[in-house]
Amino acid sequence: MEIRDAIEADAERLAALTGAPVDVMRNLVHDRTVRVADDDGVEGFVSYDATDHTVHVTQLEGPPEVCERLLEEPTRFADREGMDVELLVPEDDGATREAIERSDFDERGPGPRFDGTPTTRYRWSAE
Repeated sequence: MEIRDAIEADAERLAALTGAPVDVMRNLVHDRTVRVADDDGVEGFVSYDATDHTVHVTQLEGPPEVCERLLEEPTRFADREGMDVELLVPEDDGATREAIERSDFDERGPGPRFDGTPTTRYRWSAE
C-alpha cells in the first residue's frame, strides 16, 4: 500500500469514505495536508495541520490497520519539527480508537462534543 499526497482528483473517493460533499473534500485537499493510503483506490486518509507546537489531526478515515499506517505521517512530521500531535476521537469511532490504541498516542481525557457526540483527546509527544 502506497501512502501519498492527496490530489484534487481524490476528492470524490474521499467524499465516499466520509459521506461529506465532494466540494468539501476538494477544499480539504487544498487547505490541509492530506495523505491517502492508495492500493488501486483510496483506502483511507489522514488530514492535519500545524499550529504553534502541535500538529492537529483533523480527519482520519479507513480501517484500523490503514489508520495506524496513516498516523505515521503526522507523527513523522511532528518528530522532525519537535512538535506534538493531537487527535480527537468521537466516542462511536471504533476503527480510529483501535488504531490509536495500537499506536504511541496517550489518552488525555475528554475532548469537546461535536454535534452532541462526546470525544476523547489523544496526544503523541515527540521524544
